Amino acid sequence: MSQFIRAKQCRNIVQPVYDVFINYRKVDNGRTFVPLLYDHLRIKGIKPFLDTMNMKPGHKLFEHINKAIHSSKVGVAVLTHRYCDSYFCLHELTLLNESKKRVVPIFYDIKPSQLQLKGNARYPPQELQRFMSALEETKYTVGVSFDSLNGDWMELQRKISDAVIMNLIEIEDEETRNMQP
Repeated sequence: MSQFIRAKQCRNIVQPVYDVFINYRKVDNGRTFVPLLYDHLRIKGIKPFLDTMNMKPGHKLFEHINKAIHSSKVGVAVLTHRYCDSYFCLHELTLLNESKKRVVPIFYDIKPSQLQLKGNARYPPQELQRFMSALEETKYTVGVSFDSLNGDWMELQRKISDAVIMNLIEIEDEETRNMQP
């Protein structure tokens, strides 16, 4: 029995708990697009983390979010006009970048050049610098652009899931190559 428990613990260490961490601003699209994306990824066999689906009452917010980011291989950041107003969004994006996770940005009704912290942001100076660095890195990452008035929602889901799958395959290939002598 103890061998079974040790084997299970080893599998949990080696394999991520989640394949993808979904970073988004709930008031912008947490009731519409993001839950549909979560379901679409699950149907494709991908294990996504979405705070509203994977967190339960009593979970410590930062502890659970940080653990989910570290245990994921890819991040999907749904960037909107008010995204930078959220400390939590910026914290998650920064942690994804600092953890060297691949991030697939979704520029949702926004151009990369429009992503910027407001001059009156009330973040501690050390956090501000980290957030600005993560935003800059994200601006220069190839992503998916979407216009919610004219775009095809199903096509957007397909593009995102294809991008996530492609990144997961590339990461797995890199890990396999790195394990070979």
